[in-house]
Amino acid sequence: MVDAADWLPSLVVFGAAALALAAGVFGFRRSGARREAREVGAARELETAAKARLVGADEAVRDAMQEIRFAEAQFGPETARELGETVERARGWLREAFLLQQRLDDAELAAAAQRRTWSARISSLCDSVERALADAEGVLSERRAAERGAADDIPALRERERRLVARSADAASALERLGTRFSAAALAGAQGSLARADHDLAAAASALDDAARRLAEAPGEPVAGLNGRAAHALQRAEGELDRVEHVELELARAADEAGREAADLDAELIAARGERDHASDPEAGAALAAAIGDLSPLLVGREHRADDPFAERDRLRAARDRLEAARATARREQDRLDGARGALPGAIAIAESQIRVAGEALERARAFAGADARTRLAEAERQLGIARRESDPVAALDAARRAAARASDAEALAHYAALHR
Repeated sequence: MVDAADWLPSLVVFGAAALALAAGVFGFRRSGARREAREVGAARELETAAKARLVGADEAVRDAMQEIRFAEAQFGPETARELGETVERARGWLREAFLLQQRLDDAELAAAAQRRTWSARISSLCDSVERALADAEGVLSERRAAERGAADDIPALRERERRLVARSADAASALERLGTRFSAAALAGAQGSLARADHDLAAAASALDDAARRLAEAPGEPVAGLNGRAAHALQRAEGELDRVEHVELELARAADEAGREAADLDAELIAARGERDHASDPEAGAALAAAIGDLSPLLVGREHRADDPFAERDRLRAARDRLEAARATARREQDRLDGARGALPGAIAIAESQIRVAGEALERARAFAGADARTRLAEAERQLGIARRESDPVAALDAARRAAARASDAEALAHYAALHR
């Protein structure tokens, strides 16, 4: 009995644990069952919504297929073809959606996650169908709205065309008058604009004639496209005529600018001659003299070139640019020479001082200094002589600096020889 009493607590504990485990398993299974039931319910709701979307998309495709015939009758085969291509794309999406719906109907035991995926894809395909067909319907609606007032727009477009034709005739007369004063090259741009304006006016007239003939032969036929083509051509013609009508003002402005350019070039030539006469660098002076010689004739006989102010203005601007470049080069050379000339006295003084110091160091180490130190000092003295005789301040400055460097080397070699005797 004592042994049985000892085992009783353990049996109680094991029993309680077994009951708890059984309760946990049962609860987990019930929880999983509830979760699976919720998932199945959600999948069914999604499937129901997808079926409704599928029916709506199918109806939209059927309506659009009927709309193709209406569009062809109203707007022609091109518009019907474009709508037909959109409907064909929508039918492809719809076929895929029906295939997925068939899978849902056949696979009753498929997992809820898989059924949700198929249902979501069906809804997405239906969205694509409805969006594409709605866009196509919107385009047709806009065209129909434009057609409602298209016939009433033709008289206004005709009147606008007549006004622009009159402006074109006036512009042609103005160019003929200007042709007695200005060259063909000066008026070439305006003549080109007038030719383009006449071409656009002819295109607008042709489009309006087609629109009027279409309405006369079959009232209610679409003419908004022809009206739009005419309006666009008239807008282009108006811009070209604006340029023609402003050409006289542009010629006068170009003549004034050419006069100012000539005055500025004359003043710069005077300044350039002074720079040429005082140039220290022969090459820079020669280049400046060549530019002056080439550009001075441009100021002679300008009255004979007044028939093309555009070309004269551009010619003088190019001349000023070339002269300014030559003057800038000469100024840079002059600045370089002036800088070298200013620095030369100091450089010579430094070289002389360094040569003197190096000579003293070499004298102290006379018994030990070798040929290297003596050679450096001799070269420093030679370079100093060049610096004093050279007429080119830049070359003289370089020689003075070389003299100081060689003297410094000679001093260092003399000190080294003295320390290591």
